[in-house]
Parts: sequence; structure tokens; C-alpha cells
Amino acid sequence: MNDLTLLGIVAALIVLDFIGGWWFGGKINNYSLVDAMWACWIGLAGMIYAAFGSGGIPKRVAAGAIAAIWGGRLAYHLQKRIRRHHPEEDSRYQKLREVWNGRVKSAFFWFFQAQGLSVLLLSLPYFLVSRDSSPWGVFETIGLAVALIGLAGEILADHQMSRFKERDNRSSSVCREGLWKYSRHPNYFFEMVIWVGVYLFACGSTWGWMTFFAPVTITFLLLKVTGIPPTEASAVKRKGDAYREYQRTTSSFIPLPPKS
Repeated sequence: MNDLTLLGIVAALIVLDFIGGWWFGGKINNYSLVDAMWACWIGLAGMIYAAFGSGGIPKRVAAGAIAAIWGGRLAYHLQKRIRRHHPEEDSRYQKLREVWNGRVKSAFFWFFQAQGLSVLLLSLPYFLVSRDSSPWGVFETIGLAVALIGLAGEILADHQMSRFKERDNRSSSVCREGLWKYSRHPNYFFEMVIWVGVYLFACGSTWGWMTFFAPVTITFLLLKVTGIPPTEASAVKRKGDAYREYQRTTSSFIPLPPKS
């Protein structure tokens, strides 16, 4: 299959599925599902490129595995959260409903399509790897190592938080165990590390260096938009002074020794 044809097929599938997601979100009156769709499709696109690309098999397999693990984990986590809170919609989308009052349905249609476009752009590193026939090199080795470190760190951070909540499920409790002793958001930090690894991996392929926008975009979203800001606001509201003290003593993103 021609590489551009493959890209076009993936783009068409994304458009159609996000139209379907928009329709279903309207039907259940909850557009939060777009978050899980976004993660799922980045992983799925990477897997499709790996399966049908024309490039070298080792690089395709490694890239596809990273996409599958990353996308599968995040999509599963998000859909579980969405199902748990349904029919309550995520606060971000409740605010958008207020902003788009009177044109909610049409505005969310284009919002879903914008999310689909972001999927196509953020999955480009995987596409470029899948069509490259050059031999495995230094960039692939370093990129894979960094991505695996990121995945391991994120999995460990999530496990430590889950273990803490099993022992202490009070909404006012603050986790300071393991990685959470050194960063208030180690899961977000290692998410950034994963995307840096994916970018480095792509740098070994033709035009791969041009996908620097992928880790930059993800890091910006984590730091300024959908990651730390709403998470911190919610934590302060629920945990009060205990979390404010945690903010004072603990790095917000990069793991660092806590302040006294």
C-alpha cells in the first residue's frame, strides 16, 4: 500500500469515528468521551502505520508497540474515569457549554473534528517511522530507551497512587509516597518523557526531526491547559491546606528533592 494512501485512509477513519463520537456524545449528553477517543486513536494510528507501512520491520514493530502501550493505557484509564462519573460531564466541557450557549451541538462538532486533526498531527512521528527503510541507528536506540523509561515511570507513578488510595481513600489525603514525594505530578512528567522518546526515535527517519511539535504540544497541554492547572485547582478545593503545604514543599513537575 502506498504510504500517502495509508495516511489518507487513517485520516478518513479518524474523521468518521470522531463524527460518530460527536453524535453519540450528544445522544448521551456527555461529550467527555472525546478524551478517551483521542488517546485511543493516537495509539491505534501508530499501530496501523506499523502494520501497513513500507519501512523496516524492526523500527515499525518498536514504534507500534510504544503506540499500543501508551494509547491503550491512557484510553483505558480515561474511559474508566468517564464511565465512573457519567452522566456528569467533565468540568472543561461544562464550561464550554456555557461559552457556546445556543450553539452547543454545532460547536462540539467542530471541537471533535479539531481533536481528530490533533490525533493525525501527533501520530505523524509514527507515520514517518513506518515508511522509513534506513537501518536501525543511534536515534532509534536512544529514543526507544527514553520512551521505555517514560512508560515505566508513568506506570510506577500510577501504581503508587492507586496503592495509596487503597489504604487511604479520604478525599483530603495527600500522597507523598514514592515518586510523589519528589513531584506533584510524576505521571505528567513521565508522559512528557515518553513523547520526547517518540520524537527522538522518529529523528532516525527521514523528516522525523520536523515532528518536534509533538512533544512540545503535549508538554504545553500538561503544564498549561488540561494537565496541571485543572488538577491542582481540584486538589486545592478538596484537600485545602494539606495540598497547599504539598505545593510549597514539592516540585510541580520535574522530580526534585522536597523543600524543608
